[in-house]
Amino acid sequence: MDTFRPRTRSTTDPRFAILHAGIVGLTLTTAVIHASLGGLLFTLNAIGYATFATGLLLPGRFTAWRWLVRLGLAGFTLATIAGWLLFGARFGLAYVDKGVEVVVLLALALDISLEDGGPAGVIAHIRDAWQMARRYASRRPR
Repeated sequence: MDTFRPRTRSTTDPRFAILHAGIVGLTLTTAVIHASLGGLLFTLNAIGYATFATGLLLPGRFTAWRWLVRLGLAGFTLATIAGWLLFGARFGLAYVDKGVEVVVLLALALDISLEDGGPAGVIAHIRDAWQMARRYASRRPR
């Protein structure tokens, strides 16, 4: 398999469009919250969230790699929550933001389950990407 093929039902079923829009909207919401807090760490976090939201919206050939963007966003969100639990300030907006981030994680879990076939599908994506990389590396002149 030389290229990944995204599932087509997500482009035809409006429920998937609503789920995807919700993930992007919530991701941008937490990006705006972090940007409003100021400071280098919060600004970098906002840029990270905005970048992941952009990755979820890229058209064309990039849709084949959206599974990787979803995994990256889930990991980034988990790291953000863990950082806040360890070092974060406890004030109202922080709790609102963590609530938004938990909803992002739940929506991503649903999206990964529906779009990628859950953990088994993600493992298959990783295996396919690894095989593609190995084939590409074997063709390169040394």
